[in-house]
Amino acid sequence: MSDVELVLRSTRVITPEGMRAASVAVAAGKITAVLGYDAAVPSGARLEDVGDDVLLPGLVDTHVHVNDPGRTEWEGFWTATRAAAAGGITTLVDMPLNSLPPTTTVDHLRVKQKTAADKAHVDVGFWGGALPGNTGDLRPLHEAGVFGFKAFLSPSGVDEFPHLGQDELARTMAEIASFDGLLIVHAEDPHHLAAAPQHGGPRYADFLASRPRDAEDTAIAQLIAQAKRLHARVHVLHLSSADALPLIAEARREGVRITVETCPHYLTLTAEEVPDGASEFKCCPPIRESANQDLLWQALADGTIDCVVTDHSPSTADLKTDDFATAWGGISGLQLSLAAVWTEARRRGHGLEDVVRWMSARTAGLAGLGHKGAIEAGRDADFAVLAPDAAFTVDPAALQHRNRVTAYAGRTLHGVVRATWLRGERVFNGGEFTEPKGRLLTRTP
Repeated sequence: MSDVELVLRSTRVITPEGMRAASVAVAAGKITAVLGYDAAVPSGARLEDVGDDVLLPGLVDTHVHVNDPGRTEWEGFWTATRAAAAGGITTLVDMPLNSLPPTTTVDHLRVKQKTAADKAHVDVGFWGGALPGNTGDLRPLHEAGVFGFKAFLSPSGVDEFPHLGQDELARTMAEIASFDGLLIVHAEDPHHLAAAPQHGGPRYADFLASRPRDAEDTAIAQLIAQAKRLHARVHVLHLSSADALPLIAEARREGVRITVETCPHYLTLTAEEVPDGASEFKCCPPIRESANQDLLWQALADGTIDCVVTDHSPSTADLKTDDFATAWGGISGLQLSLAAVWTEARRRGHGLEDVVRWMSARTAGLAGLGHKGAIEAGRDADFAVLAPDAAFTVDPAALQHRNRVTAYAGRTLHGVVRATWLRGERVFNGGEFTEPKGRLLTRTP
């Protein structure tokens, strides 16, 4: 213990064994021990006592669209990572699309890494992209350290990132399975989408009808069939249709290597409350009805859904028009995700230990980040200090996002992040930020 530099103490520390009073010893950016609450502070170490605030592992958000470079007016590494730090997120993994160029070759990955290098307030990793015709780029990207590969089964919304047909999906999945990589999939079937009524206009009910549940269900069934045949690892992104849950549970019983995420907006917002013309609520797949939401929560509780991520996908305000058919589809929620999920989780009888499991431990596991996601010896000293009972009303002007359009505006949420620590250094404290201290992460073998 002679090398300990820092001890963080709280009456409520969330560890893999549960919540308890503890002192957490840190040296060289790593947790060296989780000690008893009254453990002596080693000579030369600094004590930070956060009292009754909860010390939890920094969150790991594996689904973030930073849009940098190329669409930096939509977001950017500086603003996205400040928002993450303010929300208790210490690691994010950037999606390969909405930036220009998309992360679909090693050269494009290098452009992305160079852009992020001096702007990251938290640690940042990268997904690669799987497009028609780039099968030969997948193994080199894997070897360059991307955490897996994102593919769409229906149009992505940007021309430079086309979707995969079923034959292309099979070829892509076979290549990724050959090196035991991970394929993460936006699963909506284009044929079901094309057959759905497309009225356009401001009515949310019309938009919801244009993205039916069976589009998700069919695409997930097709994904499962391919993964079973190829023994591939696949992950379903942003699940919104609870109708697909039995398919997923059955696939797991049959040995299919499939994991699933959902998002704060599906867990906290409902179709019934979306005002007409309020396209800040637009995302694909869409926010569905409250009865569907209840089933998503049940699936989180029983483990059918593995984790919760933001799918933070902002745009400039002018693209959020009152026509749901043409408005940009994406929810901006990076800074608010912990508070939003905790507010609803506590109402439904879940504890912070559950939230940490969904938003830190399992997301770290998904990306293979074994040094993140828990307060235990050997992990990075990444922490959020949370006042779980403190409430605030969401004021868009107080957000760090570059564009402050948010579906959570005016909502009262519980859980105020007092401070965020990255590898033993406080990077956010009471509204103040340090200079960027984040590192660029790559997949480790």
